[in-house]
Amino acid sequence: MSPERGFLPQGDPCRELPAAFAPWEELAAELPKRLLTGTLRRAARALPLLDPAPLGSEGELRRAMLLLSFFGHAFVFESNPPAERIPLPLALPWCALAERLGRPPVLSYASYALDNWRRLDPTGPLAPDNLALLQNFLGGVDEDWFVTIHVAIEARAAGLLAAALPAQDAARAQDAPRLEALLTAVAEGLEALVAILLRMPERCDPYIYYRRVRPFIHGWKDHPALPHGLVYEGVAAFQGRGQRLRGETGAQSGIVPAVDALLGVGHAADPLRAYLAEMRGYMPPGHRAFLEELEAAPSLREAVRELGSGQPSLVEAYDECLHWLEHFRATHLEYAARYIHRQSQASAANPTELGTGGTPFMAYLKKHRDETARHRMR
Repeated sequence: MSPERGFLPQGDPCRELPAAFAPWEELAAELPKRLLTGTLRRAARALPLLDPAPLGSEGELRRAMLLLSFFGHAFVFESNPPAERIPLPLALPWCALAERLGRPPVLSYASYALDNWRRLDPTGPLAPDNLALLQNFLGGVDEDWFVTIHVAIEARAAGLLAAALPAQDAARAQDAPRLEALLTAVAEGLEALVAILLRMPERCDPYIYYRRVRPFIHGWKDHPALPHGLVYEGVAAFQGRGQRLRGETGAQSGIVPAVDALLGVGHAADPLRAYLAEMRGYMPPGHRAFLEELEAAPSLREAVRELGSGQPSLVEAYDECLHWLEHFRATHLEYAARYIHRQSQASAANPTELGTGGTPFMAYLKKHRDETARHRMR
């Protein structure tokens, strides 16, 4: 986590691998056309077996993981029924890269969003109107906008994330004025995130999202068509057994867990809480470590309660954070209904109300929104 970029990479993502990996780059460039013509699986099986060991920089490793993750999901979900096995030219390097990066061999939020963007104006801001994807499945306005909105949210979250640890320090020091200023910065950051999230419908249509974007980002855990998971051919550690892994989901972003941890927002046990805990394993290790550091600190909420009796504006700043966190969750809930729940009622092609991570969501999203609101002090 960096103060300038939050959970995004500190530099703009790597856009091309060394020449030895040209077969991967060539397939990546053709991926939408291969999916359109139904020739992706054939092309993937024909790939040479490349060893990712020579890749040295973090940017190259992330780029390679991005490509193999897109290839893997395109291979599985190119047509129905989904493929139950990943061929060796994909499976071996994919798993090797996953091990080096400390993540499972599946398309995660880190590859789908955090590492998958470029700026149209290289000197311009990381804002929706200046962002484009490095890699698509089918491509199109809706797919690009869906992801770049997430990237813009991550970029804008940098400031509030940078305020988190100093806010905890201020709470420990009983420094009420500094704590209030930092919580005000967090609230302003959350308000800005809501403003970006509200732009999602501008260029991402629910019908297109559900039928053209969403099918490729499912995983192979709790997927009705893949009851035994996915076999990664040639990967000795798996011994030929199917692996059950969750799909890409914004629940693998560290932003909301970080704010929950900072504000002391707890959630009663439910399947969504267990699922969110599971999603930590799909985050980059550094993101997990940051969340654990926040969670290990003494309670900021209790410090606000103690100091707030003498400084009511501190409680107001804390409650303002909760207001915008609740608003963010409420907007996400609205989109879950509009983009998934309602679409699932009208489609036999993608007949599941499960999130792309493979879990039912509507009732628990409402519960977590309401639990956030109940943490207000006034």
